[in-house]
Amino acid sequence: MANSTARATERTVSGGSGATALDTEFYRGLGLYDSTMVVVGSMIGSGIFIVSADMARTVGSPGWLLGAWLLTGVLTVVGALSYGELAAMMPRAGGQYVYLREAFSPLWGFLYGWTLFLVIQTGTIAAVSVGFARYFGALVPWIADDNYLVAPIHLSTGYALSLSTTQLVAMLIIALLTWTNTRGLQWGKVIQNVFTTAKTGALLGLIVVGLLLGWNHTAVADNFGNLWTPRGVVDIVPGLSAMTAFGLFVALCVSQTGSLFSADAWNNITFTAGEVRDPRRNVPLSLALGTFIVIGLYLLANVAYLVTLPFDQLQHAPGDRVATATVNAIFPGLGVTVMAIGIMISTFGCANGLILAGARASYAMARDRLFFRAAGRLNTAKVPAWALVLEGLWAAFLVLPRTYDPATRAYGNLYNNLLDYIISAALIFYILTIAGLFRLRKTRPDADRPYRAVGYPIVPALYIAGAATILIVLFIYRTATTWPGLIIVLLGVPVYFAWRPRS
Repeated sequence: MANSTARATERTVSGGSGATALDTEFYRGLGLYDSTMVVVGSMIGSGIFIVSADMARTVGSPGWLLGAWLLTGVLTVVGALSYGELAAMMPRAGGQYVYLREAFSPLWGFLYGWTLFLVIQTGTIAAVSVGFARYFGALVPWIADDNYLVAPIHLSTGYALSLSTTQLVAMLIIALLTWTNTRGLQWGKVIQNVFTTAKTGALLGLIVVGLLLGWNHTAVADNFGNLWTPRGVVDIVPGLSAMTAFGLFVALCVSQTGSLFSADAWNNITFTAGEVRDPRRNVPLSLALGTFIVIGLYLLANVAYLVTLPFDQLQHAPGDRVATATVNAIFPGLGVTVMAIGIMISTFGCANGLILAGARASYAMARDRLFFRAAGRLNTAKVPAWALVLEGLWAAFLVLPRTYDPATRAYGNLYNNLLDYIISAALIFYILTIAGLFRLRKTRPDADRPYRAVGYPIVPALYIAGAATILIVLFIYRTATTWPGLIIVLLGVPVYFAWRPRS
């Protein structure tokens, strides 16, 4: 009888009416600064230093490059401000998983948690960790993609497994950060604060150096004197490019795959709400502060690129490493070393934030009996150690599979494909979560809402409309990388019903 009562109590606390209560099992060690550092640190990885080259080739002009980043900024900030109401209303560990569960049903919460664990969070951890290792390889030549400890073992025509020194370093980074986070929130918080402060300062330094020392009169005259003139445009699909009005519209939507991915993970602080002091105030505030800071830095970084590099050099930066090309133009020969150190700091802090936050969503699922039961327990340091370990093991595994192109004999990374697939799925869940804001206003009109979404209902509705438009364009013009993402999400449906009887 006692066990039955305990299980019933647990279900009430983790779901239902208990969703608006505060978690009591965690150590509340994150203040406003710490929470903002989780937002900023999870957002800034390596994308801002790379993706502008591909975006520039797609949209074809400096003005529309800035416009694409501005669109990303508006969507991100509006999304964060809308999430603030849900975060203040339901300040529980698990964040977005809880919002979807409460607004719609446990199935929708599970599909998000399933996709988050399978690809979104763990795939990003793998990508960021490999990014760290590759830039470390610029300083230590022994670390290289083609320096194999275990040569590629081909599983089929297009797939293989391998262990290179780059992959080894990435896995060691995942293991180290997983271990430190199992030691307690204080460890993860210190790493996050130190590395996020350092990389924010480094990005700000890149901006200041670019604007003050990199000012190239020829580049400025060409880029800003011909702000909207298209050049160097590549086709989105054969016969369609940014040279026409409709093509430009499609190009702006397609380019969001790079910029939105670079600005993603701002929602990670909602996963850790159970460990935030005064979460009804600090979680919404950190979402607003963090996204404003990052989007401001991203826009200024692109201005720094444009005042330093002629547009064709930005479009065709070696390896798409725009930031490295910018620093090299200012300090010839030092770009690779300086940016390698900067991006290593950035990716290390980003990986830590992703590892810290993602395990809390798995914890919330396990408390609802929708994930491995061990993941729903806290260790003596009051952190979900088993959820961290499971997340770390899967992220480390995702480092190993390789894609293979027989025509070029070139190897890629499977997680890159998975991340391409999941951009559309992430947008679906963002749209659904903000739609949940409308639904909860109707189904729970009397719930305590310490913070209300700015401009409701118009501003959240504009986010849904804008994100849905981008999503539709991606499904039409990027079918190879969008439909598989939807399939990954839908595969969670039978898994949910297979797991559900255990509840």
